[in-house]
Formats: sequence, C-alpha cells, structure tokens
Amino acid sequence: MARLYAEDAVVETVFEPVGPRRTQGRAALAERFAQVAAGSPVELTPVNVVVRGTDDPEVVVAEWDYQVHHRPTGRTFESADIQVLRVRDGLIVHSRDFHDHLALITASGALPQLVAALDGK
Repeated sequence: MARLYAEDAVVETVFEPVGPRRTQGRAALAERFAQVAAGSPVELTPVNVVVRGTDDPEVVVAEWDYQVHHRPTGRTFESADIQVLRVRDGLIVHSRDFHDHLALITASGALPQLVAALDGK
C-alpha cells in the first residue's frame, strides 16, 4: 500500500488515541503499515465505498464502512471511515484519516488497557 504514497507524503490519523497521529514519508508509512498488519487481530472488509470529488482537482474524499471481524473474540461489527486525500501526479501527498479507532479498541476488549496507558502519561 505504501507505493500509493509520494516519497514525502504526510498522513494524519486524526482520531488515533495512542501512537503517532502524524506519519511522514513513504518509508515510515511502509513501516507503520507493516506494524499494524502484523499485530492486527481484525479482518477488515471495505463496503459502501463512495469517492467524492471536490472543487480542488487534487482533493478527493473517500467514505466507506469496514465490516470488521475480530478474530480472537469472534465479534463482528461495522466501523465508519473517511479519508480526505490530496493526490498529485498519481500519488497521495497528504491524507487526513478519520477512522473509528475507538470502536476497534473497544471490540478487542482493550479499552481498560488504553485508559490505563493514557492515565499513565
């Protein structure tokens, strides 16, 4: 997935409760994507995908829902997602990602650990 991003791309994960909310550079994004994929207990299937154009030809808004299957608990649920992307020369140069991280954390049963981690800061 990292190859879709420019070398100096910036990704902001606005609702990320822990971890970096800003990642810069294709190499850092590739590393982040690999970490998330390796440690992910969920299977995500995008549905209801809508891509909207804007007055700015470089900017698009992508909306979708994930059908989420949490493998350890067997729980399934839906999670809403939106990305505002700036694309230049066929590569994403900037993205503001609005994923429902809290829904994923809650479904995994990890909310108490998240609260404890945040209290410890």
